[in-house]
Amino acid sequence: MAWIKVLRFSDVAPQTGRKVIVGNCHLAVFRLRDGTLRAIANQCPHRQGSLADGIVSGHHVYCPLHDWKINLDNGCAEAPDQGETSVFPVKVVEDNIYIELDDMALAMCTGVSQTVLSQSE
Repeated sequence: MAWIKVLRFSDVAPQTGRKVIVGNCHLAVFRLRDGTLRAIANQCPHRQGSLADGIVSGHHVYCPLHDWKINLDNGCAEAPDQGETSVFPVKVVEDNIYIELDDMALAMCTGVSQTVLSQSE
């Protein structure tokens, strides 16, 4: 597992999302109203819409294609819709945002070149 530097905290305005590319993986980082961050795969489980372009409300993002409501805490679509997207741990160190990728995600995101904060065996 590794923490990958993706953005600066100041780059993400409250209640918005930002697209992030890590290797060949497309992720989205969201800043909630209270300043906390969430990171998920930038792909709606319905029609693969860019979730970073959606509207953030509370702990949810609404997909811009068909208005699916995705929970940013667990990646699950809210009923009556079904499906989920991957969720990643996120933290801030000295204004830098890091996303933690497990070994499977690292293998899927070939070509990772972002700054690695730490890597555990």
